[in-house]
Amino acid sequence: MAKRKPVSIRDVARESNASLTTVSLVLNKRDGRISSATRERVLKAVDKLGYVPNRLAQSLQAQKSGFLAILVPELRHVFADPYFGELISAIEEAANEAGYKLLLEVAHKQDIEQKRHVELFQRRFVDGLLCLGSTNRDDFLGDFVGSDNAVIIVNNHLPALSLNSVMCDYRQAGVLAAEHLIDLGHKDIAYIHGAAEVQTASDLRESFEARLASSGIKMPKNHAADGLYTEAGGAAAAAQLLKTNPNITAIMAGNDKMAIGAIAGLKNAGLSVPKDVSVVGCDDLQPSLYSDPPLTTIHTPLDEVGHRACTAVLALFEGKQEHVTETLPVSLTLRNSTCGPRKIR
Repeated sequence: MAKRKPVSIRDVARESNASLTTVSLVLNKRDGRISSATRERVLKAVDKLGYVPNRLAQSLQAQKSGFLAILVPELRHVFADPYFGELISAIEEAANEAGYKLLLEVAHKQDIEQKRHVELFQRRFVDGLLCLGSTNRDDFLGDFVGSDNAVIIVNNHLPALSLNSVMCDYRQAGVLAAEHLIDLGHKDIAYIHGAAEVQTASDLRESFEARLASSGIKMPKNHAADGLYTEAGGAAAAAQLLKTNPNITAIMAGNDKMAIGAIAGLKNAGLSVPKDVSVVGCDDLQPSLYSDPPLTTIHTPLDEVGHRACTAVLALFEGKQEHVTETLPVSLTLRNSTCGPRKIR
């Protein structure tokens, strides 16, 4: 069968007995000076012929692509992760409200080596790039330093690079978690951390330990363990901490997944949460509400971060802002995984 020739703007002009300029103005909604009768005639022709505007041609004319890209790290099941899902959903919502579509990009090693992240802008595939899960090891992001490209780091910051960022206040988060455990009377406290190359993870841990130290509570090195940002890692870390420090009465975890895993690890060791050991998380994602017991955690406004990051990257693209550095406040969400310390015999 012969392939049907696509309907062109010329076909619409011929069918509606209007000029190409008039049809173009109607299709691009710049028809303020065109009569309603002519506008109606053009739209009827579009409907009759089944004309579909060429999005690429429109975007070139408007000097924008109409797309934003989200760059995520090369992690297993990254799009199924509740943390990334929360941010991506918020960004999509804000992008949709602004008339934009999203491209989801994974930072595969071979793509980074071939500078695909730069090519997104060079070939005008996207108007802005939002980077999730960035770390201090992501040297390739330095390609954007000093450029006119609209790039923003979402819920993190990279001290070595002067890049735009919108994030939660993880230093405040560490202080709030420490003060909660101090107020409850805990003194033998352990910490389950994530990757040190994630700057906000370092900020959280440093501020937590500093606040404890200001109250005379020291945290020896063997009071910390890597939970790998996973539930399984949190469970293993809790078991390790109990083995070397059987007298601990509280654990702070760098995210909710590790905290929920820690609760499971403590239960497997025959301990009760919070009666024997209190547990605090960070993020306040949906699963924390349904852990057993429900998790006391630091609420980080990820939905707001996603929305504001999207708004900010569009402002950068449109030239309404030159630089963005925004830090949103966090708060303590009290549930049932914390209480006063048990009496040590």
